[in-house]
Amino acid sequence: MADSIETNLLDAVDLRLLALLQDDASRSNQALAEAAHVSPATALRRVRRLVEAGIIERQVAIVAPGKVGGLSVIAEITLDRQGAEHVAAFEARAVAESPVQQCYRVSPGPDLVLVLWLPDMAAYHALVQRLFTQDANVRNVKAFFATHRAKFAPAVQLGTTA
Repeated sequence: MADSIETNLLDAVDLRLLALLQDDASRSNQALAEAAHVSPATALRRVRRLVEAGIIERQVAIVAPGKVGGLSVIAEITLDRQGAEHVAAFEARAVAESPVQQCYRVSPGPDLVLVLWLPDMAAYHALVQRLFTQDANVRNVKAFFATHRAKFAPAVQLGTTA
């Protein structure tokens, strides 16, 4: 395999490593290699290639929002003008806001869906003023406040890992 990896050239070892890392990226290389049934050198080399190829974007700690408080909000945004430049301009402003955890262009329905996390309602109102109210192109915002999280699984399904 070449130094860079094409996403369609992931083999069973790559898929096992990715599945294991998605489950717990804090494993030592030794523990990762053992769980993947490869040598530590192979695990290290493969993971480095996955990172260099951009398949592994980053490694983060996932904080349990229920343990730290705050509001989880899903917001549907409909813009008045949907031209590519207008959507891109709003999207750029949205992703620059730290409370915006995820931003999706969607179809049909609203133009964008945002997943937000804010410490309290005052912070939500401040974000509404900055992002939605002051933008003349925002036609409608429909916000949903999460009252219970039944599942949160950031792992990407990779197919067979056998």
